[in-house]
Amino acid sequence: MRTTELVSGFRQSAPYVNAHRGKTFVVMLGGEAISQPGFRSIINDIALLNSLGIKIVLVYGARPQINQALQQAGLAAEYHKRVRVTDDEAFQCIKQVAGALQLDITARLSMSLSNTPMQGAQINVVSGNFVIAQPIGVDEGVDYCHSGRVRRIDVQGIRRQLDSNGMVLMGPIAASVTGESFNLTAEEIATQVAIKLKADKMIGFSEDGGILDENGDIIPELLPNSASLILERLEQSTDCCAATQAFLHAAITACRAGVPRCHLISYSADGSLLQELFSRDGIGTQMATESAEQLRPATIADIGGILDLIRPLEQQGLLVRRSREQLEIEIDQFVVIEREGLIIGCAALYPFSEELVGEFACVAVHPDYRDADRGSVLLKYIIQQAKSRHYHTLFALTTRSIHWFLEHGFVLADVGDLPAQKQQLYNYQRKSKVLALSLS
Repeated sequence: MRTTELVSGFRQSAPYVNAHRGKTFVVMLGGEAISQPGFRSIINDIALLNSLGIKIVLVYGARPQINQALQQAGLAAEYHKRVRVTDDEAFQCIKQVAGALQLDITARLSMSLSNTPMQGAQINVVSGNFVIAQPIGVDEGVDYCHSGRVRRIDVQGIRRQLDSNGMVLMGPIAASVTGESFNLTAEEIATQVAIKLKADKMIGFSEDGGILDENGDIIPELLPNSASLILERLEQSTDCCAATQAFLHAAITACRAGVPRCHLISYSADGSLLQELFSRDGIGTQMATESAEQLRPATIADIGGILDLIRPLEQQGLLVRRSREQLEIEIDQFVVIEREGLIIGCAALYPFSEELVGEFACVAVHPDYRDADRGSVLLKYIIQQAKSRHYHTLFALTTRSIHWFLEHGFVLADVGDLPAQKQQLYNYQRKSKVLALSLS
């Protein structure tokens, strides 16, 4: 049984391995993640990404370690507008902490003992003056002293190291053109590096494993505008940690500047990095760049657009005919993709709540927009909705799209596998194939 699971998991991850090879990921390890017992496993998984041909820039933070060191030295951690004020004494402590962490992370990435995940790994870890800093200066009468911000990123220097299969390691201390050093936030460094490198992903870690909704459930996917509203709510809350808020702000900035995907995952769940990147559903919160298209629940105002989509398919016999009146009754079951005021895609999730089963139905995409596989986008959204309702199975009926469903994980089933109510409505003259997808 274990062998079967291993083979199945390996095969399911293969498309993601191919998709990620050669891509550039900026991974931000906050000090909270570094202090966890599972930090060694996180490092091993990052090394595995490198061995799979992914170009890694690893940015580490040290906020809790610095605060602890300051406390032990009898120094207060002073902030202004949520930014640390770094005086001379504090800066000496901060440099010691950051330097020690850099050596520790480099040592862990250099490990290649037998019987470990990094056996045989030859990772060239490179640190240097890739980030040029400048002082924040004085704000509202408060002198930030040695606290700084990013002035410039040596993009070509980083790319040379990544193209040589090196892993670039960056900490929160950066030099300036005047030869001084400054204390920066890991979030700002990671964000600016991701933007300037035109990275494919920025990844961060948190205690909650993602951004939580008001019910405490992880939100699988966000757009920057929605994330901004959530950030406003979190900033008013005392329950959300500062690190999560900081990464959410960084991810919004990165996505709006063109970074396609930002991910927030758990630092305590073993293998969360691999689950997020190499499985269909992921495990954390993914933020995607804003699009001209919007995927949303349908409303009564969308019925005309839905009818325009499905009528040609009904005439071809690909969809069961639905009247306008029926659509008005069932509109709450539908989702649509809207582009510049035009409905270019739709799908429905019909509930069979007693059996904890849902039907994926009435899938249609405008002929001019089929190249981007928006059917897969609709399916992913419907799967998320079905899981939120705790359904264990999603089924579909089709006459001509069998292979599309098989490619997306469905398997052939029998009419007898349908919910009793659906069996009574099954049209034997139409002879639709029954396909099912396990959601457990």
